[in-house]
Amino acid sequence: MDEPNNVNNSMVLDFEIEDNNFKFASNISAALAKANLELQEIEDELTENIETIKKLTPECDKTDYILAVTSGLLCGILDIFLVGKPGESPVGDDITDKWFENRTKDFAELCGWNDKEGKLASAVKYLEEKFKIPYDQRGAGDAASGIFDLNPKNHHFKSLAHNPTLLGLFFSVLDQFNNTSHFVSEGELISLEDADGSFELCGGDNVSSKFFCAFVNWFGHLISDMSGSSGSKGRGMGIPSPLWSWANDIIVIKRKFNIPIHEFDKSLNEMAIRIYKEGYDTRFQAAQAIPVLINEMLVRLIYSIRRLVKYFTKTEKEDRTFTILWKTCEPFSNATVKRMLTVAHGTFCMMDVGDAIIQGLRISGGSVAECVMRINIIGVGRFTISLYGELKRGTKRCVTQENVYYLKRKRIVLDDYITGLTELAEVYDDKELISFVEDLKKSDMYKEAFEKTVLLANQRGVPKSKILESKDDIDIYFEEEMTNETKEKNKTSISAGGSASSD
Repeated sequence: MDEPNNVNNSMVLDFEIEDNNFKFASNISAALAKANLELQEIEDELTENIETIKKLTPECDKTDYILAVTSGLLCGILDIFLVGKPGESPVGDDITDKWFENRTKDFAELCGWNDKEGKLASAVKYLEEKFKIPYDQRGAGDAASGIFDLNPKNHHFKSLAHNPTLLGLFFSVLDQFNNTSHFVSEGELISLEDADGSFELCGGDNVSSKFFCAFVNWFGHLISDMSGSSGSKGRGMGIPSPLWSWANDIIVIKRKFNIPIHEFDKSLNEMAIRIYKEGYDTRFQAAQAIPVLINEMLVRLIYSIRRLVKYFTKTEKEDRTFTILWKTCEPFSNATVKRMLTVAHGTFCMMDVGDAIIQGLRISGGSVAECVMRINIIGVGRFTISLYGELKRGTKRCVTQENVYYLKRKRIVLDDYITGLTELAEVYDDKELISFVEDLKKSDMYKEAFEKTVLLANQRGVPKSKILESKDDIDIYFEEEMTNETKEKNKTSISAGGSASSD
């Protein structure tokens, strides 16, 4: 009973005649199995791509967008009225400045400072003495008084080693090893040799120890300067903003590589110094981060609460699991919350930049510095990151959609191919085709064709010993030829293997 089914499922798809042999490349059952395997691979890849598109596509509804815009508006108002600009910032004066003062005292206590009164000036002075450096010239009667416009209000910015950047660390280590000071002033890189005659870098003769001591001195001295110097009155001049410190770094890099310094570079550096003197330091930069952080946390919280309520509302109690709950509500890795963050930070930046432009025009008739002091650089940077993420996800989504389109077309072609093979299996039979070939070889037409070739050979004068008189002679001839060819191939393989071994 099984025999007919096996025969019917076997269809010759590739039939070739070589010499006196018949070759069957494949049959319909093998072709169907191969096609179904390929179809399964396409289905798996298609499912994976569709899932990727789903992850990259935000599923925000109108409420999500409204809440994101509302969050951006509220945090923008917070930034305008409570952060504002340096010197007029309730958040900066009452929160971040106090926070940095307390952290300076905590660090001093960690290093051994013990003052019953707990004054900030005492803690700063202690740290300055503990972490001595040779580049703390202030332009007030010291060795650097001759440097262009160096004074206690700008020496933290102009001194490269006071910048909280990688380049600042590099120049701090360099200055401590060589007892020098490096400054940037009016677009020039100025080096002061033998900056402090009493300075000596600890660490002995061990270079690694010296590097470690230089790093510790740089870090400790930055902490001491976060809330101003020991002799500062009032708020004092803290360390420069890490973002605006690059105004110095650009000039240094261009000088070292002999790249022309343009007026724009000088103007940018002068503006950075000006806003620093107005109080735009690391403390104010931290104050700017507060409304941006609140905006970030508020949007993520809104997203989680909405999904949490929806999950408990629509999911039956017996079907609830923590894994599905977390997957539904987590506000970190999905495209929906990222789109909401882009909208929220974009709204925040729109309000912040709009206020900065209006205040710049109203107060100083279009002063760029006044406008820049009010722009929340942290917010702009965060919004830029969101835009980059949107662009990256959009690009990947387009590429994946094209791949899905290609896979769907390929699946259609393969489905048609499988359908055709199935229909062929119901109509054709390999056994019948082979029987047809055998009958053809035994037919009168085949014999007549063979006799005509013998007659033609006689007419052309082919020697009798070379003429194959019967079909059996032909079969014997081709069998001998094939045997000889096989032997030659085996000899060639053996000789090649021997040569390879001798090599």
